[in-house]
Amino acid sequence: MRNDMRICICGGGNLGHVVAGFLAAREDCVVSLLTRRPALWQQQLTISTPDGRQLVGRLERISSEPAEVIADADLILLCLPGYSIQEVLLQICPFLKPRTPVGSVVCSTGFFFEAMERLSPDTPLFGFQRVPFIARTTTYGHSAALLGYKPQLSIAIEHASEKEPLRATIERLFRTPVQLLSSYYEASLTNSNPLLHPARLYTLWKDWHEGVVYDSQPMFYEMWTEEASELLIALDCEFFHLLRVLPVREGSIPTILDYYESTDAASLTRKLRSIEAFKGILAPMKAVAGGFVPDFQSRYFTEDFPFGMRIIQQLARQHQVAIPMIDKVLMWGMKVAQ
Repeated sequence: MRNDMRICICGGGNLGHVVAGFLAAREDCVVSLLTRRPALWQQQLTISTPDGRQLVGRLERISSEPAEVIADADLILLCLPGYSIQEVLLQICPFLKPRTPVGSVVCSTGFFFEAMERLSPDTPLFGFQRVPFIARTTTYGHSAALLGYKPQLSIAIEHASEKEPLRATIERLFRTPVQLLSSYYEASLTNSNPLLHPARLYTLWKDWHEGVVYDSQPMFYEMWTEEASELLIALDCEFFHLLRVLPVREGSIPTILDYYESTDAASLTRKLRSIEAFKGILAPMKAVAGGFVPDFQSRYFTEDFPFGMRIIQQLARQHQVAIPMIDKVLMWGMKVAQ
């Protein structure tokens, strides 16, 4: 008799689609979904993979009511934007079974900080340093594309006396080697989206003002500029000044140049332009009469600045670390998104 793991995925965005479908396609998992829009979902979820396969999984329950999908779950995994984490943690808290692990695929937007405050100290917490997949929804609630795998995953685990069983479970579920980080800071702090996206956005539109309309919508990565790379490297340098005063092991978070196998702004620019999974992604803009203007309400602005870069700034202020370029870019991003 099989002892299937019951998993609840919270969130129906790109990652929610792919993670739910990937796990539901396993024979040893029973997957449910907590989403604000259950009526738009069907039970069967189809995920296409980079090698041309189709993963087909069936979701047991799809609901907007935590009581219906949380109470019998053996593991909870949040696939949520930063602005939804606090709200959802408060919603699910009353229905969690004791010592049920709660994790997040994205930790750079404050998951550990919020979960430690909102959930019982007996609740094991886990979170990924970088997302396990590059994901895109194709038909909402029906299908999605898994565009890229990671060769290895790194997770942090807190509030667990024995961390190895949970680490091994995540490794088995995602069919990818998983290494254990030494601190939740190593998962919560990243130079990925909270620095990567703002560097490009700032160099694109730092001089934009009301009335300026662009005649085209540029590619976010395929038209990446050396100016954006230079800014990203400068932001990363300040970020590492902060890491040196935190309980973060040297090498646990790679520099932006090391991660993208680059040596300078020029080689970083070439690398970002060439990544296959990044191709076809447009800069966040909206159509208006005569062309396009920046979309300051896109998730690039509503998440990466206030729930990514701002966490870095808050920690830097607590530890009296100077980050003038991060301060400057964050101030701009918060101002234009008001």
